[in-house]
Amino acid sequence: MSPKVILLTGSAKRIGAFTARYLHQLGWNIVLHYNQSEQQASELAKQMNAARADSVKLVQGSLNTVKEIENVAEQAIKAFGKLNALLNNASSFYPTPIGSITQDDWTSLVGSNMQAPLFLAQYCNPTLQQHNGVIINMVDIHAAQPLSNHTLYCMAKSALVMMTKSLAQELAPNVRVNGIAPGAILWPENTISDEDKTKVLEHIPLQRLGSMQDIAQAIEYLLNAHYVTGQVITVDGGRSIASNVKA
Repeated sequence: MSPKVILLTGSAKRIGAFTARYLHQLGWNIVLHYNQSEQQASELAKQMNAARADSVKLVQGSLNTVKEIENVAEQAIKAFGKLNALLNNASSFYPTPIGSITQDDWTSLVGSNMQAPLFLAQYCNPTLQQHNGVIINMVDIHAAQPLSNHTLYCMAKSALVMMTKSLAQELAPNVRVNGIAPGAILWPENTISDEDKTKVLEHIPLQRLGSMQDIAQAIEYLLNAHYVTGQVITVDGGRSIASNVKA
């Protein structure tokens, strides 16, 4: 039996790259999508292919327009001739205070966090239907608890939660659709002070950051949980249930 195949969007760095390695070690073939991080993606693919030959394929492309999204999906399906799973991980994240929001912000934040997951799911659905496939959407705890000055991002992630539930209903019984809502796993790159880090940790009941392995293990669970669909698993150390949560 040939290995199962998963498309991971935005998987050249950080949680995406860790998850690619994690699933590769479990025997999955990986379609590694990236946009601008060519060097990191190429090195990651090289390392995994050295461990298991021809098990990782690279797909480059922007996810800003429907045409570009469909091109990425087409390349991904052709890479191994099938898809068993789609992990919508690619995500833009930055503040957009009211008064400063532009069309480019809308294109970037809504495009990566809402539009791309929808059209990737639509394009990949036929092959996923054939293989009893799985779609996993990376959501965010701020889909339910707004983050100050991040209106567009929170809107898009909130829409992605509803999309997850709607598609789970529509694509059943052959395709399962679930989401993961990470809390504080990795700090945003160069955008948070030590003081703010301390404040965040104070409001996490488990009193620590999560790890990339925590997210990868949740993904592994959803890939194998054959009676789970339409659910969003929160992986946040209890932050979303704490009464004194602060952004």
